[in-house]
Amino acid sequence: MRLATLLFALVLAPAAHADSAMVFAAASLKEALDAVVQSFASERGGQVEVSYAASSVLARQITRGAPADIFISADTHWIEFVEKAGVVAQGSRRNLLANDLVLVAPANSKVDVKLNFGVDLAPALGKGRLAMGEPDSVPAGMYGKSALKALGAWNAVEKRVASGENVRAALALVARGEAPLGIVYRTDALAEKRVRIVDTFPSASHPPIVYPVVILKRSSTPIATAFAGYLSTPDARAIFERYGFRLP
Repeated sequence: MRLATLLFALVLAPAAHADSAMVFAAASLKEALDAVVQSFASERGGQVEVSYAASSVLARQITRGAPADIFISADTHWIEFVEKAGVVAQGSRRNLLANDLVLVAPANSKVDVKLNFGVDLAPALGKGRLAMGEPDSVPAGMYGKSALKALGAWNAVEKRVASGENVRAALALVARGEAPLGIVYRTDALAEKRVRIVDTFPSASHPPIVYPVVILKRSSTPIATAFAGYLSTPDARAIFERYGFRLP
């Protein structure tokens, strides 16, 4: 009886897996990608699950064998990291989306800052700290550090950074009023009513913010291939644009 049960489970397992896909995606994609998943399920059927975290965390998990079929990073660095590990399906990489980097404050804050060269954030910070993703690993933090360096503002705030494990953690600090300023993506700011955009960083002050997507070699599910393709359809693009993303 036990052997029969085991064989029955083994026969069913591949079929169940064939109708599902696991996506590892940058935290900043949550609202938009959840909506795309829902649209895909209603149009095509099949189960798509998404695990959200910092791209750096997800990339490391993937190279250690985490069961992901698709990876969407918030920058090229962590896509290249998994490519170098030899786990990406050849020819599957493409740039999916683009975004902007903004300075945010609590919605009721009156602070006014213009992000020009030579900007000094100290007066606006007061005794508080600058919330941003971890500057040396989280993409939003890496973009933020590059932008602040380009504007000549990094040295003054380097020791006053409140680092978040991902961009949404940094956003939450500002939303709760625990930090007077934060650096996040425009889409994050649009998703959180408790913050407002103070100014947008000049695009030339940081590398282009792109979201590459890849299919991983371990994936053998038709639903994963179908969903990866769906991400670039007019329906999916319309959803992403509704949440503030741009095409690359």
